[in-house]
Amino acid sequence: MTAPVRVLIADDQALLRGSFRLLVSTGPGLTVVGEAATGDEAVALARSQRPDVVLMDIRMPGMDGVEATRQICAAPETAGVRVLVLTMFDLDATVYAALRAGASGFLLKDTPPAELLAAIRVVAAGEALLAPSVTRRVIAEFSRLPAPARTARTDPTGITDREREVLELVARGLNNLEIAAHLHLGVGTVKTHVSRLLAKLNARDRTQLVVAAYESGLVTAVRR
Repeated sequence: MTAPVRVLIADDQALLRGSFRLLVSTGPGLTVVGEAATGDEAVALARSQRPDVVLMDIRMPGMDGVEATRQICAAPETAGVRVLVLTMFDLDATVYAALRAGASGFLLKDTPPAELLAAIRVVAAGEALLAPSVTRRVIAEFSRLPAPARTARTDPTGITDREREVLELVARGLNNLEIAAHLHLGVGTVKTHVSRLLAKLNARDRTQLVVAAYESGLVTAVRR
């Protein structure tokens, strides 16, 4: 029997936390392991409970969701925890800060319940959260923002020409099937290239692979 996806809910509004808890608890294969009202509580609970996914509010008192995401994703003991950012504002600038901090994706707080539950499962599995059309919007905006100093995480050394082609298409929001058709490759071959890119760029999932692509300079613009 498959273990349930363990979820931590971080939001400074008690009513919203309760609503999310009720929703997640009723989702098949999901269980809530804790609630946090501040960023500090979210970090502490992530360390003690080791959830699979944190539903992270961006705007919280004290330590905000961006810094909490950064601390959770950077710490070795919570390296396997994935963060799904919740925001009230579509394409809020803080969303990009959260993605740079290590978040695996974001959703609006008014996302339909079924979509939220599906997103939790997708993020827990390490897959791309956003649909290609949404991904293109996010990365188009992301690519316009000034990138921070490069780090070892995004060192492009060892990327082959074929892997660079695949990476550019991932950054354009294409899924594996679309990439395979575009490059005339088998889907299995594309999956292998993506897996190698994840390892070489030290990215936890496809969302972070896109972040690494821009920060490393391997991808500099979204082609139309």
